[in-house]
Amino acid sequence: MALIESPFEEGVLNMTKMGNVVQFLKQEHARLSKQIEGVSAALAAFGESYTNGRGAQKVGVRRRKMSAAGRARIAAAQRARWAKAKAETLGDSPARKKRTMSAAGRKKIAAAQRARWAKLKAAKKA
Repeated sequence: MALIESPFEEGVLNMTKMGNVVQFLKQEHARLSKQIEGVSAALAAFGESYTNGRGAQKVGVRRRKMSAAGRARIAAAQRARWAKAKAETLGDSPARKKRTMSAAGRKKIAAAQRARWAKLKAAKKA
């Protein structure tokens, strides 16, 4: 059994005039308006004991606040945990120093590159 009267009978539209369509839509509007009023009333009844959609938190109940010192202690403990985990994964090895190249080494590489470019240009000219 259908909750609403359907304008369809066995797949064929049972409304031949526009007036029937408008009348049906008005009936649907009235039915849905009643349902919305019911839901609104239920929300109003339950809304007094709940706030901001947070479930069972009642109005007037304060949340605990943490002091700045407490947050700092928690942050320091977390940093220590991360440092310990990081040290375990790196095997307590000190940070590697960045490799540097001597000026003589850079000059040799630059000279070799110039020679390669000169050879390439000579090959293009020939």
